[in-house]
Amino acid sequence: MTTLELERGCATPPAATDGAEPTILRERGQREVFCGLTGIVWLHRKMQDAFFLIVGSRTCAHLMQSAAGVMIFAEPRFATAILEERDLAGLADANEELDRVVDRLLARRNDIKVLFLVGSCPSEVIKLDLSRAAERLSTRHMPTVRVLNYSGSGIETTFTQGEDACLSALAGAAPTSTTKDASLLVVGAVADVVEDQFRRLFSDLGVGPVDFLPSRKAAEVAGIGPGTRYLLAQPYLRDVAGVLDERGAQRLPAPFPFGAEGTTAWLKAAADAWNVDPARFDDVVAGPHARATKALASRRALLDGKRAFFFPDSQLEIPIARFLSRELGVSLIEVGTPYLHRAHLEEELRMLPAGAKLSEGQDVDLQLERCRAARPDITVCGLGLANPLEAEGLTTKWSIELVFTPIQGYEQAGDLAELFTRPIVRRERLAV
Repeated sequence: MTTLELERGCATPPAATDGAEPTILRERGQREVFCGLTGIVWLHRKMQDAFFLIVGSRTCAHLMQSAAGVMIFAEPRFATAILEERDLAGLADANEELDRVVDRLLARRNDIKVLFLVGSCPSEVIKLDLSRAAERLSTRHMPTVRVLNYSGSGIETTFTQGEDACLSALAGAAPTSTTKDASLLVVGAVADVVEDQFRRLFSDLGVGPVDFLPSRKAAEVAGIGPGTRYLLAQPYLRDVAGVLDERGAQRLPAPFPFGAEGTTAWLKAAADAWNVDPARFDDVVAGPHARATKALASRRALLDGKRAFFFPDSQLEIPIARFLSRELGVSLIEVGTPYLHRAHLEEELRMLPAGAKLSEGQDVDLQLERCRAARPDITVCGLGLANPLEAEGLTTKWSIELVFTPIQGYEQAGDLAELFTRPIVRRERLAV
């Protein structure tokens, strides 16, 4: 696989020749990124006994309130310990203040079993050591509450890395399993309905026992050891995969479970590891695969032949592009992603069409030039670019919606396709 540095002024990436591995451009320039704290929006809904305490500024608090749409009378499972001017200037002992906030929080909320201290740009700028704070507070409040920490800072990261950092903390604190009996760990936050569907499929296949990271109860993390086999449900989990590898777990290489084809290949990786009879596998997946294919057929009629351009944002770009291309007939102009972990995306890269143009990193000015020149039928991008491009007459899809929406598995394949048909239908109706 070839990697090229795209220099300033070079606006057009070369395409791979037919049958060749894709050429990947590394772009380094001005970036459009979203804060990693936003991962709390879906993580706090998944882990019902966890609480996320952001150590940050009022800006962090406003971001989370607006991103999560929390009602004023709601009592969510996250909050912000606001660093005031005295803290930032070093005039107050931030650790004493943090201890006081945590003690008051845990006295008020006895439903909390795992407390995450979440670092932010301000806490990192003043070098507040939240790892030591977590150790100190965990010693004080164990065994009732375990205190962990991770960074949700928006410095040099993209927003989905917040989940990666959180799950790394959970995996690092998980108990050690000494048994060599095989167990399956599905890694990556998925909606409860998706988890239930996957559990039924694995049970019907005879694969198991199966656990999920994160689990609905954060305090009930499965043991990790040499018998652990794991499947990634999201493509942006590099760090937690590294933690699992260090603890002796083994990754099952597979495409990601987006669409009928991706879900089948993902399940097949687990079935092969458990030596499931091929006839049994075909029998188990036949029904849900047929439903997914039927759901995609009507959406394909709207998307077949359309041209898509992906700006780098969520790290979901490559598997989503594969799904659009192979199952919905979409032509890929360019697929950009903030970071490309080749080992985890090897199967996805092999399934992309010949000649696919890929870019890693961002130089937003150059990418905007290429997008405007191509005039795609649909542009997948972050919130900061969507409205300006819409004003220029381009149809856009917010990439963050792909993270907030349940899109994994057979039963969600039609919903995933509809995320792309909806803006096209809207544009056509507005044009009438």
